[in-house]
Amino acid sequence: MKTAVVYYTLDGNCALVAAEIKSKLNADSLRLQTQDEKKRGKFGKLLWGGGMVFRHEKPPLKPFSFDASAYELIIIGAPVWAGSPAPPIETFLSEAGIKGKKIALFVCHGGGAGKALKKFKALLDGNEIVAETDFKDFGKDKSEGTASRLADWVKGLS
Repeated sequence: MKTAVVYYTLDGNCALVAAEIKSKLNADSLRLQTQDEKKRGKFGKLLWGGGMVFRHEKPPLKPFSFDASAYELIIIGAPVWAGSPAPPIETFLSEAGIKGKKIALFVCHGGGAGKALKKFKALLDGNEIVAETDFKDFGKDKSEGTASRLADWVKGLS
């Protein structure tokens, strides 16, 4: 099954998850980047990211190439910001025109997934959501349980 992993990451946690998925499924991957990739401190990230969520902004992305028709399964990942998938993912979804596809979703968070997966699924109307999961502190949690949970989730996708 031809698979793509599309993700946005700010602090690198989603990149770690995406790399594991890509490796285990021999998938193609696309890392989304905003045009504004300025480094920010913790408070600056909160204002920048949370502000976009509350203002319903879709930040412009750096140019990317993605043809959804080339894939049978598209795995999409994002960090959770203010209880929602990070706005750069919304930008991607509004530009990529993904319809009628099998989709798997993952979110990375430091405190709680909240309603992020529910909101994520709502952005993908017209697609079949085949799996979803969340990872708390993936980059910091080096426990075997976290790694095996990811491995089991990926195994369920193949």
